[in-house]
Amino acid sequence: MQLIIISGPSGSGKTTLAKIILKNFRNGIILNTDNYYRTGILSQILSKIINSYFDRKISFNNKLFKGDLDFILKNGFSNISYKYNFKKKSIKKTYKNNKNIRYIIVEGIFGLEILKSLSNKNCILVNLKTNKKSCMKRVIKRDFKERGKNKNRAQSDFTKAWKLFYKNRNNSIKYMEKIELRDKSEIKFLLKKITKIMN
Repeated sequence: MQLIIISGPSGSGKTTLAKIILKNFRNGIILNTDNYYRTGILSQILSKIINSYFDRKISFNNKLFKGDLDFILKNGFSNISYKYNFKKKSIKKTYKNNKNIRYIIVEGIFGLEILKSLSNKNCILVNLKTNKKSCMKRVIKRDFKERGKNKNRAQSDFTKAWKLFYKNRNNSIKYMEKIELRDKSEIKFLLKKITKIMN
């Protein structure tokens, strides 16, 4: 089974790209790390007292994510999906059958953390290189709509998240193929590259 990991800072277009790849190739599934944040009272408290909590590894429920990933890798199907609610700090679990999975797209700011924990490095790493101002505009709009933040809070959180992402990068990670994407014009090249690798 092929793993495609999409990495990039907040607002760089990881989710959009994942959907484009899924639309162009059959029998795939997206695992968005944003849907695997920790829940419960402790998480609610920490999110209020720790700056940029949702951009730090402490907020990520790696055990839950790895459980799902390992299950799909072993069995080739998935029957559940998660959706994290940032306003309620809770996860909604739904039952959804995905059969005959040929590839998994892992996307989100914790994508590289997932890659570090994999014993099998047979994966494609797509690294998004985008303009900071463009990313900020997308994040402010998203955070107002989905996370209930005002413009100033969203802008402040974005700036901290951007710094954290580039501070925590690990250049020693191994992978089968690395593709850097700088703008939309390169998406066709990416799809051709993935086609070649998967066939």
